[in-house]
Amino acid sequence: MSLNPFSGHPPGLVVCFSTELWERFSYYGMRALLVFYLTQHFLYSDDEAFLIYGAYTALVYLMPVFGGIFADQFLGSRKAVTVGAILMVIGQFGLTVTGPEAMESVQDGARVVERSSVFLNGFFLSLALIVTGVGFLKTNISTVVGLLYGKNDPRRDGGFTIFYMGINIGAAAAPLLTGWLAFEYGWSWGFGVAGVGMMAGLLGFLKGQKYLLGHAEPPDPDRLKHKVFAGINVEWMIYSSSLLLVIFAWFMLQHQHLVGTLLSLIGIGVSGLIIWYAFFRCSPVERDLLIVVSVLILFTVSFWAFYEQMGSSLVLFADRLVDRVVFGYEIPAASLVSLPAIFVILFAPLYSMMWFALGKRGIEPQAPMKFVIAIALLALAFIALAFGIGVTAAGEQVALFWFVLNFLLLVLGELCLAPVGMSMLTKLSPHRIVAMMMGVFLLAISASSFISGLLAQLTSVERVGEELTDPAAAMSNYQDVFQMMGLIAISVAVVLLILSPLLKKLMHLDKSIETEEYAGGVVEPE
Repeated sequence: MSLNPFSGHPPGLVVCFSTELWERFSYYGMRALLVFYLTQHFLYSDDEAFLIYGAYTALVYLMPVFGGIFADQFLGSRKAVTVGAILMVIGQFGLTVTGPEAMESVQDGARVVERSSVFLNGFFLSLALIVTGVGFLKTNISTVVGLLYGKNDPRRDGGFTIFYMGINIGAAAAPLLTGWLAFEYGWSWGFGVAGVGMMAGLLGFLKGQKYLLGHAEPPDPDRLKHKVFAGINVEWMIYSSSLLLVIFAWFMLQHQHLVGTLLSLIGIGVSGLIIWYAFFRCSPVERDLLIVVSVLILFTVSFWAFYEQMGSSLVLFADRLVDRVVFGYEIPAASLVSLPAIFVILFAPLYSMMWFALGKRGIEPQAPMKFVIAIALLALAFIALAFGIGVTAAGEQVALFWFVLNFLLLVLGELCLAPVGMSMLTKLSPHRIVAMMMGVFLLAISASSFISGLLAQLTSVERVGEELTDPAAAMSNYQDVFQMMGLIAISVAVVLLILSPLLKKLMHLDKSIETEEYAGGVVEPE
């Protein structure tokens, strides 16, 4: 038996695996530094930094909707991934040009911060390039993985499992390295190594094209050559449009509240479309299933809004008030962002075996109940951290154990919800609108990312430079906010628990549902 995990799989899987590994290395390596860079280099207040972070992560999940359309209809995955990677490389290396640190002073009793407008605009432009690049790359590389296997190929699930491990290896390694480099040698080193990672991913993807067997090529190459305006063909018109998306993202990142307004308008429009489609274009059974999908997507918003505190309020809390010294070495707070991916690598196989064993005994929870468990674990994560703060003696730092426990419980909740959510989406949505519902799912994560920034603002503390003006008051506020988050999450879990019997009834688990509108002709229960 071969110890090579790629043995027996298409050679193209190695190409996709390495590309996604380096892309996630690049993205998570930069993201681990973002809040620290905003608060320590540009001296943004916590409120401002959290809002920028929320707007940035929201746009990261919104852009793939556009990138997916461009790839599916025109460019194909190869060109889309290439464009996305190039934009990300430029953006990552743009962040290495850090410019002078902001200067803080007090004038007439008010805090005044002076920042270089040139470098600040360059910073937002770099973020916009990364946002747009992720939009072109994020969903398209996984599409190629699916195309490497036939519809009923028994290797398919194993291939995606290997691919998923690549994502988490990149996400685990990046913060460890970028956090260490940034705090030991400077911001440019941290951002620079993230850029090198994306460059490696791009070169590997281009070099391995022959192993993708043409699956990443444009659906209609001749269509791309069609002239549309002033001698410019469709392909270059799309590339020009990507620059417009960069400008759009650059503008929105500097006017963060508009991101919330945009998401609200899109959300209202999409909700109206789903309601109309469910009641006027679906059979009764399809309508019921679509209602289940929509309700569970809505509950994912609450989960991810709290979960995304990992990259904002939680890491600043760790930096300021957690004892991170282990065997005489102080772990950079940014490096702790590696923990979720490490926990996924450790526990995902155990979850898979657990669901399989429960399924064989006929007692595996259905999707609504798994969502309840996920949100309950999330609630427990914040309540445990609040408890840890409460038992910390006055003037002492919180033990690292409580912070690690918080991340562990959050990941255990994630493993109950994230894979189940994607599976539920593809199984229960009418086949003819699966792609649209996938876009709705990304929109929900985008909305939750923005909401997470607003929630993080509740933990904002007063400080001068990097020093807290009142550490005891800050500790008390963190405890109150984390406890409140836990109690709200418990309430959400209880509401979903009450709704679960109705949702299970709407899933029609007591019968086989035969309809040509679903892939394979039969909707299989979760």
